[in-house]
This record gives sequence, structure tokens and C-alpha cells, in this order.
Amino acid sequence: MSVVKNSAFCRLVLALISSLAQWYDGSLLAAGLRRFGRGCRVAWANSAVGRGWRNSAVVGFFTREGALSRSWPHSLLCRGLTTLISLPTILLQVIYGKARPAFEDSVLAQLFLAVVEQTPLLAGWVMLGIMVTPYEAWNNFYSLAGFSVCLFLSFFAGTRRPGARFALADIGPWLMAFAGAVVLAWYLSPDREESTRHLLFHVTCMFCVLVLVTTVEKREQLVRLLGVISAALAVMSVMGFYQRATGIEVNPLYVDMSLDLNRGMPGRVFAFYENPNAFGEVLLLLLPLSFALILCARTWWAKTLALFSTVLGCGAIAMTYSRAAWIGLVVAILLFLLLWNKKIVPIVIVIALAGTLLLPDTVSNRILTIFSSSDTSTNSRFPYYEAAWRFIRDDHMLLGGGLGSDVIRDLIKEGKAYFTGEDEFIHCHNIYLQIWCETGLVGLLTFVGGILWTIRQGIRAVGGALCSPQTRLAVIGGVSALLGAMICGLADYLWNYPRVMLIFWFVVGVALAGIRLAAREKQETP
Repeated sequence: MSVVKNSAFCRLVLALISSLAQWYDGSLLAAGLRRFGRGCRVAWANSAVGRGWRNSAVVGFFTREGALSRSWPHSLLCRGLTTLISLPTILLQVIYGKARPAFEDSVLAQLFLAVVEQTPLLAGWVMLGIMVTPYEAWNNFYSLAGFSVCLFLSFFAGTRRPGARFALADIGPWLMAFAGAVVLAWYLSPDREESTRHLLFHVTCMFCVLVLVTTVEKREQLVRLLGVISAALAVMSVMGFYQRATGIEVNPLYVDMSLDLNRGMPGRVFAFYENPNAFGEVLLLLLPLSFALILCARTWWAKTLALFSTVLGCGAIAMTYSRAAWIGLVVAILLFLLLWNKKIVPIVIVIALAGTLLLPDTVSNRILTIFSSSDTSTNSRFPYYEAAWRFIRDDHMLLGGGLGSDVIRDLIKEGKAYFTGEDEFIHCHNIYLQIWCETGLVGLLTFVGGILWTIRQGIRAVGGALCSPQTRLAVIGGVSALLGAMICGLADYLWNYPRVMLIFWFVVGVALAGIRLAAREKQETP
């Protein structure tokens, strides 16, 4: 930390932030906002609407533990599945218990067990490689192979911990049900061969979540995962800046150049992801977790890396010109601040509004196109939505048409549900419609329920001060990123690229692992 303190630039930034905070805290603006806020809270609490809101199902969803959540860990299904998948670990625990002296006297055995107990770190390195591999060199088999190895090592990770099992209870009933809906959609698919390819993408993501939630046992492991995320964010952001510096051609598929607001806009960077929207989605998922590392890292070099990565990531996401990712990031930042320190939300909003005056013209104009009815890149999505709804209505409401965007594309083409005639239907450009088309209403409800359940559990986990700051901030970063991604998913299909899909579920795994640690730390607090 001394390097940071001795840096003239860091001292200047810290002094500026401290001065602004002191000025704001003692200003008439802050006093007025505090009085206004107190008045609003009192008026809201005493109003009929406020009382109704406190007793509403929405508030209850985030504040009370539902019957399904309470019963899931003790259910026969959860216990049966947990025992079934944990059988190799149980067998290893029995063998270790009977031959413990032999294992303890073996240097190789102790070394192997020490290594497998660091499976979360291996999973992090696997994800680092996945995230920074150039698009041209990428093969989806790499991620399946990497997390298959991680899952294999996870069976050994609990050998020296009697009673250790795979944490299906902490994944929750909704996400487990979504996994079942995915398998059912594969089974019912009219093109089983094509659906099998997409099933393997989902299986990779299932392995990822299962490994992270089960093997992250210490907050230091959780912080290391945040470090991996920051490192990956830095590498891909540098690649984005390199593309901008060397020049990148404007692709008319991504920008409506006939619109006056888009004139003069440079090419949109995409780093290792071919598509700038996909790159924007990745940055949206990683930035809240990298920012969390700034606040929770204990060493100066980790804080410096996280700060460097976050600043670069903010610049890179601006250069993607991905409007859905921008909106999602704003929502993610707002939730992060509300959960971390809601007192600073007003000053952050003021700074953000003032900062919009400093935005480059191309960024400001791109924001304005959100509200333009003439932007073809926005309008082109509506025929996709209409085609998806026609498909859903046509006997695919409950169970969907089959797993995989390629399967749905072919079925919509065969049924002539896409009427534009200018191009072919690719996917729904909306994650909810796409999941509905593939897995039916069953898949949609379990997916949305699973992510909302994760966000709710995260909010409940950080509601008190009983868990460690590192765990709390990791959970806040994870659930904020997920909410931002869900908002982004209204206008984009985040899983169009399997790598982005895996990164989405990696963030889910980090959030759930943090929630599990937070619950354990609260139990251990006297």
C-alpha cells in the first residue's frame, strides 16, 4: 500500500475524492437531500401505499425465505441428488478414513490432496484462458474439457473433510429445475444431434457452477477469483484499446450509418469476441466484480490491478457502443451502490450527470439513438420478436421447440414465421424469448426464478454486517452484474456465443459461492 500512498497521482486522486466527500458532507445540498430523504421516508412509511408495499409479495420475495427455499435443502430430491453425485467423494472419504496413516505418511498423497483442494484457483485459471483466447483460435471443446477436469478434481477436494458433499442445496431449487428443463428440451428436440451440441454448452456451464459453489471454502479463494476476473478484464480491455488505436472498419451490420446521429462514429471494438455486443456483455458481467476487488483487496498491488482493469474496462465498454450493455451497467452500478453504501448514491448521481457533459460526441449520439424511431439496428429487432411469439404460440408455449438456437432458427424458417424476406432469422435478440422458444414456459420460469432467487439470496446475505467485507463485496459485485445482465438481455441474446454464456454462469457461480460463504460466516459469528 505504501507504493500507492507514495504515488503523486494516487495522492492527488485520493485528496480530490476526500475533498469532494468532505465538501458534500457539509454542504447545504447534502443537508437538504438528507432532510428531503427523511421526509420522504416518513411520508412513505405512514402512507397507505407504503404500508401496502411493505406487505407486498415483491418486498416479501426479497426479505422473507419462501417455503420452497426452506424445504429444498431437506427435500428427498435434493438429498438424493446430492448423495448420488457425491458418491465418488463419499467413497474417497471412507478410504481415507480407513487408511489415514498411510495417506498422512505419503508425501505424494498429501501433495495431491493439497493441490485438489485448490480447485477454485484452477477453475479461475481455466476461465482466464477461456476469456482471453482470440476468437480465431477458440474451440468450445476447450471449456468443456477444462471444467470436466475441474469437476473430476472436485471429487477429491472433499476427501479430508468428513461430511463434505456437492452443494446442490446452495444452488437452489430454481436453477436445478432449469437444468432439468434444459435436459427435457434436448430430449424432446426434433433435431437431437444439433441439440446435443447445445446441451454440451449447458453441461459445461453446469459443471462450472457446481465446481465453484462446492469447492470455494475460504474467502481468500473467492478474492482470488475476483483477481482472475480483473486480470482477464485488463487483457481484453487492452485488446479493445489496441483495436481502436490501429483502426477498425465500421460494420454496417452493427451501425445504421444512414442515421445522422451515427455519422462519424468509429468502428466498434470487439476484442476476442467477434461481435461488439458480445464484448459489451462480457464487460458488463466483469466490471462490477472488478470494482468489488478494488474495495476488498488487502494488498496494494491487487487494488492497483483492479483499479487499472476497471478503468480500462469502462473505456472499452464505451468503445463497444453497445447500448444494451450500457443500460445494464448503469443498473448494475446503481444496485452495487445501494447494497454497498446507499448514502453516496446522490453524489454519484450528481457526478455521473455532470460527467455526461464530458462524453465524446460519438458516445452521446449513440445514447440518443436509443430514443430514435429511425434507427434500423433497433427496429430490426421487432420482426425477430414477432416471429418468436408466433413460434411460441404455435404449440410451443409450454415445452418449447427444442434445445439450441440453431434448432429454433430452422423450425421458424420451416414454419415461415419470419416475414421480412431480407435476411434469415438468427435468434430472438432477447434472452427471455429465446429461452422460451427453446425450453418452453417451464424453462423460462425456472431460469428467471433461479436468477432472481440468486439475487434475492445475495441481497439477504449482505443485509447485515456479520459476514466479512471481502465476501460481502464479492456477493454485491456478483448480484449487481447479474441484474445488469438481465436488463441487457431484454434487447440482446447473451448466450448467442457459448463463451459469453459460460462467463454468465461463471458469475452466477461466484455469486452463489459468496452467498454460501456469507451464510457460513454468519453462523460462525458469536
